[in-house]
Amino acid sequence: MRPGAVSVARVPVDPIDMAQACARVDELVRERVPSYYVAINAAKVVAYHEDTELRDAIDEAHLVTADGQAVVWAARLLGHRVPERVAGTDLMLALLARAAQRGYAVYFLGATEEVVRACVAKARALYPALRIAGHRNGYFKPEEEAEVVAAIREAGPDILFLGFGTPAKEYFMRRHHRALGVPFAMGVGGSFDVLAGVVARAPRWMQRAGLEWAYRLAQEPRRMWRRYLVGNTRFMWLVARELLARRGQR
Repeated sequence: MRPGAVSVARVPVDPIDMAQACARVDELVRERVPSYYVAINAAKVVAYHEDTELRDAIDEAHLVTADGQAVVWAARLLGHRVPERVAGTDLMLALLARAAQRGYAVYFLGATEEVVRACVAKARALYPALRIAGHRNGYFKPEEEAEVVAAIREAGPDILFLGFGTPAKEYFMRRHHRALGVPFAMGVGGSFDVLAGVVARAPRWMQRAGLEWAYRLAQEPRRMWRRYLVGNTRFMWLVARELLARRGQR
């Protein structure tokens, strides 16, 4: 377990808020030691127990936050003082603003060519001072990975936003973060689609109420039903098991 992290169904989570997460990124950028971040939701807690490669990627991450409100509630139920949800999309947007203010260079990797270009255009429109080291779509063959990693290293960004799905982004960061040489890499999943305006997020009240999953389920029921309905049941069982185990140790 990483120092300072707490266990949520055995998954290490840093009990911090958005301001603390941004401050930690500042430290990592200053230190210049390659690092990466993982956002944890209920589905990823379940996958942690089923995928050893993903488990290793999460265990070795340098920063892990509670992306889902369910993870925050579970942590508090288990007696941990996790102050708030730090969603990956919100952290990405906060870091874009911070990068523009502090002169950090950023790189966008992932999604389709159309979406990643739209992300770059939107980021430039929102933050004219933002330094963009480069961008590339996420469609490349395994044998091209070394070339992609070398290109990012050559571009020299301070922050890498990786728009792959889970577990591909966690695998990629664990496998390549040292070779990338980027002080802070973060997997942002579908956040490129949000920034590009392709996908709408749930209303703020639904996010605060922990119902963003229901909004996404309503948007894509065929793709999301197993993840949310079956996965959330499995997540609750894992949390209940840890809670019962702790009570049995008293």
